[in-house]
Amino acid sequence: MITEMDINRFATHSLHDPRILRILTAAIEAVDPYLAVQKNLPEIEGRVFGLGIGKAALPMMDALIEHLPLAGGLAVTKYASGPGRRGYAVMEGGHPVPDVRSLRAGKRVLEFVSSLHVDDTLVCLISGGGSALVTAPLVPLEDLQTLTSLLLASGARIDEINILRRQLDRIKGGGLARSTKANIISLILSDVVGNPLETIASGPTVPNPTTKEDASVVLDKYKLKPQLPNSIMPIMESDSLLPEFQEQTPGLHNVQNIIIGDNRHAAIAAVEQARQEGLDAEILMNDLQGEAREAGVVLARQLWKETTKRPRPFCLIAGGETTVKIRGKGKGGRNQELALSAANELSGLENAMLVALATDGDDGPTDAAGAVVTGETARRAARLGLDATAYLSRNDAYPFFDALGDLLKTGPTGTNVNDLIFLFAI
Repeated sequence: MITEMDINRFATHSLHDPRILRILTAAIEAVDPYLAVQKNLPEIEGRVFGLGIGKAALPMMDALIEHLPLAGGLAVTKYASGPGRRGYAVMEGGHPVPDVRSLRAGKRVLEFVSSLHVDDTLVCLISGGGSALVTAPLVPLEDLQTLTSLLLASGARIDEINILRRQLDRIKGGGLARSTKANIISLILSDVVGNPLETIASGPTVPNPTTKEDASVVLDKYKLKPQLPNSIMPIMESDSLLPEFQEQTPGLHNVQNIIIGDNRHAAIAAVEQARQEGLDAEILMNDLQGEAREAGVVLARQLWKETTKRPRPFCLIAGGETTVKIRGKGKGGRNQELALSAANELSGLENAMLVALATDGDDGPTDAAGAVVTGETARRAARLGLDATAYLSRNDAYPFFDALGDLLKTGPTGTNVNDLIFLFAI
């Protein structure tokens, strides 16, 4: 049941309509990882072990341990704060760039799964962020950090980044599954457009369908080879594989992979809530990709267009994950940048709003989940001496919206299913 306390976490200076607050809340609650695990966990006999990897690892593990007695458990997540956990160990890793904690977590994960027996069952609980949070790299950590930072700054998509990660890590691309004798049931909360299993957390329980040649194509696309650390290209150019990488294409015989929640689940719940609130509602897409600043302009123009032909009130929803190419030294995230690019485009459109939301509550290296822009945003900014175009030119969306009081600061939501962009006309 949606409560007043639940909805107020989404409130900002411009966003205070309880109808809209309830719609955003419904979207997040629909992909609650605890409930998703409870609904999708099959009956299991024998000794059961749990392994949670990702931003939603803790609620997923809590759901597992409520349902089954565990012989052992481990969770690796971004934020390990909160009440004490019962029956499993917790570790933190670095995100979005792996750090020494991620390295320690990778070592612990491999030790944990390799100790299991053939009659054991390992329930893997996978969610977004797992690629960075847990790593067992074939190159020095600092070189992996450099590569990750270069890819992120170039605007590479997550599926492209994870092509590289799968070639350079013992856990990814099915490596975790190959490291254990246990049977595996992998419950997966998808944070990737289209739900490709090999891309979510870089597919620790999924065979790797891509090759070193595919990885080289990504490096060429973003012109990164001249900037790479010396350890990367010898691996990319080598024809040999380590023994644990020999089985790349064949399926893993002891694994069952199940998607238990994704962006579309959240969008459908938002549509249902919007209709209950008396709004006409529709999902535009769940595969939004590309440059955040370009997507913001396109969506803002679509909102203008829809107001000329669609009766108010209405709510349109686009889901997916955009990227940001770093051009300046500002502060922000892809959802904040998308919203900022829409500020001038929406100027003058009355009783309309674009809300850009990272469903995990974590938009880039900031404490915001996204931002809210209305037809008044540009004029309010001008009165404060703020120019949206100038801030956008240096990727500096956070201070722009902070000054306006229109940053979404939900805190960690405990889930992660990409981003949702809401177009409202009331």
